[in-house]
Amino acid sequence: MTLNRFLLYAKDVALTVRFYERYFGFAAARDAGDRIVELIHPKGGTRLMIHQAAKGQRQGQVLVKLVFDVEDVQSFCDKCRADGLEFGEVHMADGYVFANAKDPCLNPISVSSRAFRVRA
Repeated sequence: MTLNRFLLYAKDVALTVRFYERYFGFAAARDAGDRIVELIHPKGGTRLMIHQAAKGQRQGQVLVKLVFDVEDVQSFCDKCRADGLEFGEVHMADGYVFANAKDPCLNPISVSSRAFRVRA
């Protein structure tokens, strides 16, 4: 068994889809009559499914954070900043760096070089 899809509820589905396409390179796949927009990355990995949030659902819960593997975090953050997405400070961790931001629905996201760290 593997985790292949992650569902995000969005108040503004179109805005959220454009965000992940623009900054993270996903491509939207829509099936006629389906309420879910599936975001697929050309390099593979977990698919993001964007679903319309109910009126009563709260945005920005901090129970889950999406972490994207990025080899050069600072360069990625600089590129995003020039394109309108502001990440917070780049933090040093145990052999890797990361930075945090939020998507349009206030979901926490992070870019991290953890996957590229050299292990002893």
